[in-house]
Amino acid sequence: MLCAGGIVLNTEGKLALVMSGPKDDAFWGFPKGHVDAGEDVRGAAQREIEEETGLTHLTFVRELGFYERFRGTKGGGDDTSELKEIHMFLFRTDEMVLAPNDEWNPEARWVSVDEALALITHPKDRAFCERIRGLIEAGK
Repeated sequence: MLCAGGIVLNTEGKLALVMSGPKDDAFWGFPKGHVDAGEDVRGAAQREIEEETGLTHLTFVRELGFYERFRGTKGGGDDTSELKEIHMFLFRTDEMVLAPNDEWNPEARWVSVDEALALITHPKDRAFCERIRGLIEAGK
């Protein structure tokens, strides 16, 4: 399954993380989701970011590559029925208010990289964040 998402940095250098799923089965990660038919991956990333965080003023910085993982489950496990190829992009924004528009992503928050690494539920999402930490902290 082709997916796209992004790391969005605000003017304080914090990044947006989203909670996905119902509160009793929720997990934390980057705003991301499936690429719809006819969509390019960067456009899908921007759409998913808007839906899951409410952010609309995004400035594209760079591509961050992609990684694969299975659909996540409660506690960071794998649902092997769906393998995702997740393309990630780095964006900046001057917006500070996070207001998710997606019922499956009821909460979003601004966090430091260290806080993100502590919150991110899926080990492969966390490993991706660790791998690109220098780019996040440099904002480029």
